[in-house]
Amino acid sequence: MYGVQSLRFQSVIVDGVVSASSPLVYGVPQGSVLGPVLFTLYPQPLSDVISVCDCDYHKYADDTELSKGASSDQFDSVQSCIQTCIGDVLIWMNSNKLKLNTDKTEVMPVGSASRVALVESECANIGGNSVPFKMSVKYLGVHLDQTLSMRQHIDSVCRASFLELRRAATIRPYLSQSATARLVAAMIISRLDYCNSVFAGLPADQVARLQRIQNNAARLVMKKRKRDHVTPLLKELHWLPVKFRCQYKIATLAYRHFEGSLPPYLSSSLCTYEPSRSLRSSKEKLLKIPERNLKSF
Repeated sequence: MYGVQSLRFQSVIVDGVVSASSPLVYGVPQGSVLGPVLFTLYPQPLSDVISVCDCDYHKYADDTELSKGASSDQFDSVQSCIQTCIGDVLIWMNSNKLKLNTDKTEVMPVGSASRVALVESECANIGGNSVPFKMSVKYLGVHLDQTLSMRQHIDSVCRASFLELRRAATIRPYLSQSATARLVAAMIISRLDYCNSVFAGLPADQVARLQRIQNNAARLVMKKRKRDHVTPLLKELHWLPVKFRCQYKIATLAYRHFEGSLPPYLSSSLCTYEPSRSLRSSKEKLLKIPERNLKSF
């Protein structure tokens, strides 16, 4: 926190007219080193406000996501609970000199296509404003749709990756193989690896679209034709195929769970397998697959 002694002032310009300067008593300069740390500490009590409402939440910087699961016939009560929680959040933010931007607030029901169709509401009341339900939202760079099919996100990744491939192809004659490999890894492979754990369990045709991007990238680096077999190229570049890159990411998260280095909000979702009696598998690090009723959830 900075006081008046910091000699920081602000003024407002409206239609070319400048207001008188006023001292800034609160806040930190934008871009300061301590800014992110201080902001993380400042809204920390917001977690307690949300927990009282019995809602799940996830916070990242100044983004906060609320969620609550139930069957479709309980949707109205769940919606009412979340709206009450948002009301409490709004009260807390107003009293702590923070602003809830309702223009940037998005609401989306999630479930199977048949269950989402049963939802009769079309909007939610957020801060006195009616916010219509979205067909898809973008959260931390990932496009999420109502059925979590990830098709829209894969569409976005394919568009951006093929654009970068075309750009890289125009300057490929002037680059060495190692320089091209680094460029492709930074601009294309990084897109395939970002949040790729959400690709687990997707239909094979969707994963094949991502694999096509990696194949074209490998051919570009190795200066091969479109019809050339790509498996030897991936081995030479030491690139795992997309399917196995997803499995590797999930295996890494599971390993970190057993090592105790996984964040609590992720580790709490994993259940360690503990047999009721002594078995040979008791000493192995295994996870228990939870049972889910996806027909009514």
